[in-house]
Amino acid sequence: MPHNRGMSSTSRAPNAVVRAFAECWRAIRYLVIGGGTALLAMIGIIGVVSMVAFSAIGVGLPAVPEAARLLHRLTNLDRRRAAELTGTPIPEPHHPLTGSLGERIRTVVTDPATRRDVVWLLLHGPLGLILLALAIGLPLGGLNQLAIPAYWRLVPGGVPGALDFQVDSWAKAWASVLIGLTYLGMTLLLPAAARGHARLARKLLRPATGVRLSDRVAELTASRAAALDAHGAELRRIERDLHDGTQARIAAVIMQLGIAEQLRGRDPDAAFGLVRKAQDTAMDALAELRDVVRGIYPPILSDRGLDGAVTALAARSPIPCLLALGKVGRRPAAVEAAAYFIIAEALANATKHSGAEQVTVGLDATGDTLVITVGDDGRGGADEALGSGLAGIRRRVDAFDGRTELTSPVGGPTRLRVELPCGS
Repeated sequence: MPHNRGMSSTSRAPNAVVRAFAECWRAIRYLVIGGGTALLAMIGIIGVVSMVAFSAIGVGLPAVPEAARLLHRLTNLDRRRAAELTGTPIPEPHHPLTGSLGERIRTVVTDPATRRDVVWLLLHGPLGLILLALAIGLPLGGLNQLAIPAYWRLVPGGVPGALDFQVDSWAKAWASVLIGLTYLGMTLLLPAAARGHARLARKLLRPATGVRLSDRVAELTASRAAALDAHGAELRRIERDLHDGTQARIAAVIMQLGIAEQLRGRDPDAAFGLVRKAQDTAMDALAELRDVVRGIYPPILSDRGLDGAVTALAARSPIPCLLALGKVGRRPAAVEAAAYFIIAEALANATKHSGAEQVTVGLDATGDTLVITVGDDGRGGADEALGSGLAGIRRRVDAFDGRTELTSPVGGPTRLRVELPCGS
């Protein structure tokens, strides 16, 4: 039994060393990457100051939303890194930058998350560079000091030591070893420094108490309003189609049959012609009624599923369409209908406005979210504010509390990404 306890204690020691080494390596990697983001933070702060100066004379205003997007990406990277190290997610509560230029600038200025991002960049810039120097300098400096006794005699006049003295004797060489061990001992403190940095990031970048909840309430309120607007627009469209099309044709059928009844005795041939005309009008009314029904829920979704329906849309597209369909399976009927109409509208927009030679449609699912991507190689420059179908797509997505991302620089390409929650 004593022998077994000895074996157990000796096996635990190497494991502890391995764990300490792994933890130090993880901290060094975190701090080195943080040094890169700190350098970008310094550049970003200089850019923000310059943009504010130019915005004071009205020149830099158009660049404000794009600059904010770049800052958001940088701070979101730090959020994800800190969350990975601490094991606690940090929300990314940025308000979407949509609408006109004035609306986007107003969102940037009033968004509390943007202000938190700027504060973080101001602090993270110098702090991250200092931690980067420690993360690289301590382990490399320690190893170099330990190696000095092996090569100092090979260098005429000795080699520089860590504390600004020249190693030209064995006493100074062994002093360098002690300094190297001290450096390596300080390296063991890097995990604590990395955790402190991550906790600071979490404290500064996470929303204040109650802010996330209020943002979520605002999002749900907006989603409810969008759902009501979308529902109202659909009802108005259906009513208009029925009133202007189907109802008018059925009224014409009734009138034609009434006249035919009056002419039946006096002019049978004219009465028969009116009956045939009424039959044709009734067939047209039936076709229009079927179109209205397809606008509510396309029958092809029931027959072939969302994959088959999207394949049919791609086959009818005037622009050559490349499909990338993942394993989607069946989803709630409302979600499938929304996805179908989103893709149909996106293809219609590309056909009318893009001048593209090829369009790509992607459909995939991640958990309980349906992901739609539509891209083209056209001229780009798509803008919701210009009254295109993109605004309708966003309203339809907002009704499901989904997300819409549009990237369309002038000159192309254009890429639309939509995430539709499917529920549990």
